[in-house]
Amino acid sequence: MSWNRRTFLRSLSTTALVLTLEDVLALASPFSPPGQMNNGQIGSRPTYNTQPRSAPKAPSPIAGTPLGVTFLDVAKQAGLNAKTIYGGEHKNKYLLETTGCGVAFYDFDHDDWIDIFLINGSRLEGFPKGQEPVSHLFKNNRDGTFTDITLQAGLARSGWGQGCCVGDYDNDGWDDLFVSYYGQNVLYRNNGNGTFTDVTAKAGLTQSKTRWNSGCAFLDYNRDGHLDLFVANYIDFDIKTAPLPEAAGCAYKGIQVACGPPGLEGGKNILYRNNGDGTFTDVSQKSGIWDTIGTYGLSVAVCDYDNDGWPDIYVANDSTAATLYQNQKDGTFKDVAIEAGVAYSPDGKPQAGMGVSIGDFNRDGLFDIVKTNFAGDTDSLYLNLGDGTFEDRTYLSGLGVNTRYLGWGVGFFDMDNDGWLDILISNGHVYPEVDGKAVDAPYAEHKYLYRNLRNGQFEEVTAQGGPGINALVPARGCAFGDYDNDGDIDVVVNCVNSLPQLLRCDSTTGRNWIKIRTVGTKSNRTGIGARISITTVTNGKPFVQIDEVRSGGSYYSQNDLRLHFGLDHATKADAVEIRWPSGTIDKLTNLDANHLYIIQEGGKILKTMSMGSGKTQ
Repeated sequence: MSWNRRTFLRSLSTTALVLTLEDVLALASPFSPPGQMNNGQIGSRPTYNTQPRSAPKAPSPIAGTPLGVTFLDVAKQAGLNAKTIYGGEHKNKYLLETTGCGVAFYDFDHDDWIDIFLINGSRLEGFPKGQEPVSHLFKNNRDGTFTDITLQAGLARSGWGQGCCVGDYDNDGWDDLFVSYYGQNVLYRNNGNGTFTDVTAKAGLTQSKTRWNSGCAFLDYNRDGHLDLFVANYIDFDIKTAPLPEAAGCAYKGIQVACGPPGLEGGKNILYRNNGDGTFTDVSQKSGIWDTIGTYGLSVAVCDYDNDGWPDIYVANDSTAATLYQNQKDGTFKDVAIEAGVAYSPDGKPQAGMGVSIGDFNRDGLFDIVKTNFAGDTDSLYLNLGDGTFEDRTYLSGLGVNTRYLGWGVGFFDMDNDGWLDILISNGHVYPEVDGKAVDAPYAEHKYLYRNLRNGQFEEVTAQGGPGINALVPARGCAFGDYDNDGDIDVVVNCVNSLPQLLRCDSTTGRNWIKIRTVGTKSNRTGIGARISITTVTNGKPFVQIDEVRSGGSYYSQNDLRLHFGLDHATKADAVEIRWPSGTIDKLTNLDANHLYIIQEGGKILKTMSMGSGKTQ
């Protein structure tokens, strides 16, 4: 057996040797350059000597060609006029003021025009009664504009909002909304008439202590047809006892900043089992969710990474090892992040993970992972090898060229409908104090846009992405979906102490696409966990793409639940296969391009919509 970092780390999981995290890190990277990590003091993040390396040259027919798409910020003209309030605008006392909020593309009324839910935050000094910031629900008017219906929908809640996720927890045919908070989370039951009811207490989700809840996702981990709920937790934080920067000496590159997370007690992630009667039971401890090395959980992504038919959970952790909960198929999970190769950087160091997305970027039928990290480090790209392990392809893929900006929301998405997944990363510094200082990056930052070169590599095309990509904003959560139903993927971005962005994708490629919305019967009604494969045949050669219906993801956000597949110039999907969580497999053939298909478990097409015209059949 060849002896390298991965085989060493995997060996640790199969022996009785007990090592501290510091022991593991020291032993795992005997070749690490000096001065890579700070000393772990409060108020610092891990920093690395990550000099950009040139990706190996490989032929690509599209490298350097015109992009064919541009992104314009149309938030103002679309009516997204609600400013997100989150912490102090120029100085933060506590880490609580830095994380920001997520956003959802959420078709709450099932008219197949996705609406937008924007989470809001607060400030330490509070607000006069009746003037508190609240989250906002914007209804899609089907003409490129939105109307704020927050009050009539019953969603006007204030507080330190964090993340959101969507799923039909009670299988009544209407997708419900869960919002995580620093404090008490909220489960909103969708009443099906444009209104929501807070059922948190009734559902058994009231928490006995103040928690810093973060990313979330609905999933059917035990495949009983009812959606369970996973909620990551960041820090056990109490303002009354939290250290102040000036007292604790917390600094970033010589600038006094909020303390943490190193030096603060990490939070415990939570798994709630759906009882099938509208209530949940906390099974966090007995399911093994607490048995992990990593803590400081932020974003969550669910997928069946090992193709065994059971959903697994990946958590991006800040300043510690990431977590990969492998489903043991018996109601329990095991953290296999270290042996799987997705816990650390290529040189065996913990990273300050923020956002995460799942996708099959090289079209080999296996789900890969992209994760955003803190400034001074690269973002991470993990290639699924198909044997339960991943290989870090950050540098080989071309993502290692950028180390300056701090990534949050992220998504694999096919921006140009060529059938190959591209990547967008939303950036923004965590400390407003860096503005006006001689440091490496500003507080407001532009995004990164990477085009898939179809050969395992990505080309950074940020400069070609249009003004929506290059505008400097303090971004946090972002979500992906086709809000104007024109056949290309748009992006909504929640920003800190600023108006949101709505990045409309305008395409000149002329390529085709297909969308699928799932409706479960034996499986959960939303179809979360269903895996869809789309096959097109060109010149006798099959071209296969896969994706899964997911709740949660990116950074604290929810993407459109309708799965979108670019078809290039194919005029139909020759074969569509849906593997449902129940085990049912549906196969359909010859579905026309440029249509949305609502498919019920069992293979019945409930509705077809020609998206460009909005005409249903």
